[in-house]
Amino acid sequence: MSIGVEPAIFELLPAIDLRAGRVVRLRGGDFAAETVFSDDPLEVARGFVASGAGWIHVVDLDGARDGGQAQGDVVRAILAAVGEGAACEVAGGLRDRTSVASTLAAGASRVVAGTAALSRAGFAADLVRTFGSGRIVIALDVRGGQAVGEGWREGAPGVPVEAALGRLANEGVTIFEVTAIDRDGGLGGPDLELLRRLVGLGRGRIIASGGIRSVDDLLAIRSIGCTGAIVGRALYDGSLDLVAALAALEAPAS
Repeated sequence: MSIGVEPAIFELLPAIDLRAGRVVRLRGGDFAAETVFSDDPLEVARGFVASGAGWIHVVDLDGARDGGQAQGDVVRAILAAVGEGAACEVAGGLRDRTSVASTLAAGASRVVAGTAALSRAGFAADLVRTFGSGRIVIALDVRGGQAVGEGWREGAPGVPVEAALGRLANEGVTIFEVTAIDRDGGLGGPDLELLRRLVGLGRGRIIASGGIRSVDDLLAIRSIGCTGAIVGRALYDGSLDLVAALAALEAPAS
């Protein structure tokens, strides 16, 4: 059994994507295809906790695009508002050890790195050595079978996703979040073939993202061996009820 493949439970992570202090969703990673769902990220976070979420996935989209922690104050406010009610992981613009350390110190349970881990050999290994593999997640944004940094940018260079995952697993990473970019925010269903292929490598835990729209999608993701899922638009537009989804996932996988 590969290290880190099986968590105690399947993690369902409602997403809070931040841009200019508001909760938004992008379609296909396109900043020009933005829908605003709330002007109050703290209210959204508290609502997820009240519904029973054990994890919340918080993304600084401005930081992801431009580097740095553009929404750092809002992220820290969310972490403070959630407190011990749920664990939070934070993504977006975390491209050096200092920003990772400050985010963890502010109360994040995990951080998610992407662009820097793909482009800089050894970056993920340094984070794992410093903070532990359980606190470091690597995001693999996939377009056309390629893991790409700057996944929102058409034409961004990439490498075959299996090769990227293998290299990062060799650096000590045990948790990967895999987003099918073309499905993200589109409610067209997850890319089960991609997810099945990566789970089959046996190199770490795979958390699915992109296109998830229903409890059936979540159960399908779990059935192929993924250990979690990130859900965004489906929660905001009401096509997926968080309480019902959490209840359905309490049943053991068949």
